[in-house]
Amino acid sequence: MTKHITLADGRTVEVECLSCALTSGLITPTGGVIYESDHFHVHQDVAYPIRGLVIVASKRHFYGMDELSVEEQMEYISLIHKIRHEQRNLLGIDHVYYFYNEDTTHHFHLWMVPRYEWMKEFGNSVESLRPVLLHARNHMNNEENMESVLEGITILRDGLRS
Repeated sequence: MTKHITLADGRTVEVECLSCALTSGLITPTGGVIYESDHFHVHQDVAYPIRGLVIVASKRHFYGMDELSVEEQMEYISLIHKIRHEQRNLLGIDHVYYFYNEDTTHHFHLWMVPRYEWMKEFGNSVESLRPVLLHARNHMNNEENMESVLEGITILRDGLRS
């Protein structure tokens, strides 16, 4: 079933699976690809303009953690570790919420959502995640914030290459 999705940068796309469209290169994520391997595609979340909010998506279309091959498992944990290291050391992100669900309309992906001081007004638990994301989409989609998001993408991309 085709869906119309509005991205954080204002583009509207029509896709059956957003993850497939992103990992195959059909859609270029905001700021471009942060990191790519044979198994995974790392990019800034296309809907929520939060600096350092990273999506780690499988290139292969499946939904559950238990469907990872042994090779994918090894790369996955190593990649998450490296991204988190760069988020902390290059972007100064002290805390991250990791979010993954198997009943998504997109295939297997992990959200790495940074926790910033401004987010505390929404709470300090996973329950605050949705209000934070909606606030970012509805109130942070401005030129100044997008500059910061794009800068963060470049910093992470460069850090993951080294």
